[in-house]
Amino acid sequence: MNQLHSKLVVVGVDGSQAAVNAAKWAVDEAISRQIPLRLVHVVGRKEARSQSASVPPSDWELESGETALHQADVAVQGVGRPVEVETVLLSGDPEQVLINESHDAALVCVGTDRRGWAADKLLGATEAALATRAHCPVAIIRTNPDGTPAKPGVIAVVLNDEPDNDEVVHQAMEEGRRRNATVRQIDRRLASWVRRYPDVPVQVVAAGTGTKTTENHSSAIELAVVGSADAELIAELATPNSHPIVGYPDCSVLIIRD
Repeated sequence: MNQLHSKLVVVGVDGSQAAVNAAKWAVDEAISRQIPLRLVHVVGRKEARSQSASVPPSDWELESGETALHQADVAVQGVGRPVEVETVLLSGDPEQVLINESHDAALVCVGTDRRGWAADKLLGATEAALATRAHCPVAIIRTNPDGTPAKPGVIAVVLNDEPDNDEVVHQAMEEGRRRNATVRQIDRRLASWVRRYPDVPVQVVAAGTGTKTTENHSSAIELAVVGSADAELIAELATPNSHPIVGYPDCSVLIIRD
């Protein structure tokens, strides 16, 4: 995500409270990069029964999309932070449109409350498609089923031997600084990152350990920062799984791509 100041932070907006919460979460991402926030609503394209041409969106679909964008825009402005916002209404397959948007994005962000997912899956169809096929980092921001934002907590990252791990840890530390949050590093390689980020509190835990859901929200995991290896596997994960981050990815997830 380095040197992407000419790009945008893209948020998929579908009219849900989860999408609104994701847009609000993305404000700090855009501000820290000094780039605009782009709110995108996709009207699904329908195929005509008797011809290959697609059916244009109905007036109701267009009005619904504009309403969803307006609600997200109002919520972002309500955060009270100096962020430039643009809204756009597009037509097509929502997954493919967001993947196309990722070509020119610094980050693509979507919200989810997990409703409508398969019972044993940890990602929905759109989230899985972005995780495996997007051309930029992807943030999947969790919302509670009642529509309230997930409570703040720590940011978790695994230190491992993957080629992109330094960048993954770097971005986790940046998120800790951006959100004034503690970073939980799950592994042993630590000292160099502590020296580079003296202002970010750091916890060290061995792989396979972590905070249980019964502990208070201030120490629960809010955001898991992972690399390309997880991006390739995440769509196949189901509950339970043996990922080193306990509960992953039932928390919000930031997937780093070079």
